[in-house]
Amino acid sequence: MNRYLLPFVFFLLAAPGAGAQKRSFDVQGKAGARGLAPENTIPGMLTALDLGVSTLEMDAVITRDKKVVLSQEPYFNHEISLSPKGKPISLKDQKQYNIYKMDYEEVKTFDVGSKVHPRFPGQRKMKAIKPLLEDVIDAVETHIKTNRLAKVDYSIETKLIPKGDGEFQPDPAEFVELIMEVVNRKKIARRVIIQSFDMRTLQYLHEKYPKVRTSLLIDEKEPFDNYISQLGFKPTIYSPYSLLVGKGLVDRCHEAGVKIIPWTINSLKELRYLRDLGVDGVITDYPNLIKQLN
Repeated sequence: MNRYLLPFVFFLLAAPGAGAQKRSFDVQGKAGARGLAPENTIPGMLTALDLGVSTLEMDAVITRDKKVVLSQEPYFNHEISLSPKGKPISLKDQKQYNIYKMDYEEVKTFDVGSKVHPRFPGQRKMKAIKPLLEDVIDAVETHIKTNRLAKVDYSIETKLIPKGDGEFQPDPAEFVELIMEVVNRKKIARRVIIQSFDMRTLQYLHEKYPKVRTSLLIDEKEPFDNYISQLGFKPTIYSPYSLLVGKGLVDRCHEAGVKIIPWTINSLKELRYLRDLGVDGVITDYPNLIKQLN
């Protein structure tokens, strides 16, 4: 078997003084494997699977006809998108290509794989579309079964623009319900994490679907307890920007019974540093690095 197809499983000490007790280290492929293949696409997700991730991290937006689509933004980003006529989209015009104002039949006519991402020059160049969440799940589950790979979790981020309700996204309740309709129909709720910077979606999910795991994304330095107080409950995962992570925060999360999985870690040095701090996993654009993490 190709070495890249082998699932990688890593173990850490559960906490200082835990002795032989161990826990799994969650390797999450950002938007699939964004450093290697087009982000939030089926080829990107399958690439991450073949590299042995334990969780597929992905971003979800909503179309005018209420379809759940994978996309980092609720519009066509100028960095990666070509119009249906194959023309580049400018920074000035990108928000005019608002996915919430398009039916999916129009969304899938844009190419988001032929233009190499400027921040990821090693990304494989190919024609690709923004896929439906349900099609991603079908492709992933088929690939796992066909290649006898380990099952993975799905970490689905609700991508909302502040003050964008009604313009770039539905209200939080409808957003969550549309995602959960797909998740429940595909019978994968036990393997799903809903993550967000927008606390409203996590609060609604926690109230209506308390058994579904949650992850609070953090990008500003503020005490852990303040964020938990604002959220109103303890999420399954606390997911801060990697530069905000120190031993004190790791310990505080674990004292509270919350896992800590920082983003986005793209160097072997930082991966080792965070692993040694005791984080429960990492989100990375380059899941191919994980095989070097000894």
